[in-house]
Amino acid sequence: MLERADQGSRSPDVSPGLYRAAFDAAPVGLAILSPDGRTIRAANPRLCGWLGHPPGALDGQAVASVLEGAQAVEPGIRRWRRADGTGIDLRLSLSEEAGGETVAVAEEVDADELVRAEQNRDALTAAGLGEWRWDLTTGEMAFSRRAAQILGYAPGRSVTWAAMRGRIDPEDAERIGATVSEAIAQGRHYEFQTRFRRAADDAEIWVGARGEAVLSTDGTPVGIVGVVQDITTRVEARAALTEREERLRVATTVANLGIFEWHVLDDRATWENERMFALFGRRPEEGSIGKSTFLKEILHPEDRPAFRQAIVRALREDTILHATGRIRRHDDGTWRTIDMAGKFERGRAGALPRRLIGVVADVTDRHQSEERRSLLIRELHHRVKNTLATVQAIVGSTARTATSIDSFHEAFVGRIKSLAHTHSVLTEATWQTARLRDLLASELMPYAESETETSPDLRIVLDGPPVDLPSDIAVPIGMAIHELTTNAAKYGALSTGRGRVAITWNVRDGTLHLDWRESGGPTVAPPTRQGFGSRLLQRVLTTQVQATITTDYAPEGFHLTLAAPMPDRNPALNPLA
Repeated sequence: MLERADQGSRSPDVSPGLYRAAFDAAPVGLAILSPDGRTIRAANPRLCGWLGHPPGALDGQAVASVLEGAQAVEPGIRRWRRADGTGIDLRLSLSEEAGGETVAVAEEVDADELVRAEQNRDALTAAGLGEWRWDLTTGEMAFSRRAAQILGYAPGRSVTWAAMRGRIDPEDAERIGATVSEAIAQGRHYEFQTRFRRAADDAEIWVGARGEAVLSTDGTPVGIVGVVQDITTRVEARAALTEREERLRVATTVANLGIFEWHVLDDRATWENERMFALFGRRPEEGSIGKSTFLKEILHPEDRPAFRQAIVRALREDTILHATGRIRRHDDGTWRTIDMAGKFERGRAGALPRRLIGVVADVTDRHQSEERRSLLIRELHHRVKNTLATVQAIVGSTARTATSIDSFHEAFVGRIKSLAHTHSVLTEATWQTARLRDLLASELMPYAESETETSPDLRIVLDGPPVDLPSDIAVPIGMAIHELTTNAAKYGALSTGRGRVAITWNVRDGTLHLDWRESGGPTVAPPTRQGFGSRLLQRVLTTQVQATITTDYAPEGFHLTLAAPMPDRNPALNPLA
């Protein structure tokens, strides 16, 4: 059979044996078909082996038995049927020979070639990808329809790389060249993103390109193939997201807010900014903490139930989480009060939450300020109440001891002025205190012969360390100093030009000790009745200040000693704390 085919197809000077040897040893599959293309007259061993048949087994077989859909034999990649029923893809080409016979040539197909169908090109186009090829020998760039549409060129071989390079930022072009050269040298694919001025209208777009080298048989790069995509929308969206994140980062930094994410399923927390680490006194390398550690070790035990209830309520009602509690800082062990707000994120309505996104603020100073303001209000109410009671006592006692309207007015105004002065000193002081020396000087210095308070003479002597009287005892002690000074000016040492008043004081074991001694005045005798000053000393000082008072009406001069405990100051009343 092959001999008859040989005579019609081979050259006259080629022997049948040589032709047969070439037919059998061919590296491709060969088959001699009948003129109608329906029967295999002869098949070489290569084709038989590919189809799983022994040599010669296909001779005389119908083409339809080995070639699927072979009603009409057509060239191209075809599906062939093997002896075991499986299929194999082989490329089929046909050539007409003399005598009406047809020679079918079958070749193996590269696996990648199988997917380079028109449907795949449509899929690439649908995905926004355009194919391109760069011939390194000629420098020409060939584009598919989609690639040409993206870049603004005509499809096919329309431009060189040198021309395209001018539409890319020079720095990007250098970077791209280095990336491509390195990828080719290492035999791997590459990808890059760059801004590109579209050739059709000079509009600036962002493109992403991927590719790899095409090598010759000796491994020399002869071209590059790949895909290109317009990623302008993606880049702009990413830039907008980055800008929003930066604005959020700036806003939270200015507001001193820490940002966090808590992943519910694995109890893993992500701290998004440095403020979170600063709030909890941790270094970034120490990492964040999950909910279990936070509730069991960081949060104050008294605040844990309320915090847990807030979390459960936010989960159950799908509302914003609001919680306040005290945390112990990791680095210095101090307690700080924080406010936490967040929202649980769910994949869909009714689904279990995936994570909690929220912010944390240190509100320690605000809470202390609120507590101090509340305490100051209570202090003000207490002070006003005491002041009104003091004024009421001044009015009643002055009226009972006054001998005329003028004497009542003089005594009452003097006492009210003394009370007002003491309150003025307290109001102007940083921490609602009055300096004892200032209270004494304001009452006694008008009787001194020296022109300045810093150069007192022997008539008025003030000797003692700096002592700040809290408001609790400053008002009654100030009133007592006023009464002692008034009595000394009317009846005691200050009523004559030779009289002298010496006041000394100190603080021992939390108690103020004050000594008031008069000398050089008229002869002193015990009073025959108790006036306002005596009642003030005995009632107000002993009752309100818990002071111990002793008086001595010796003929040479009046002498008084006072021992008053110094009350502790509430740090919350200190605005500088």
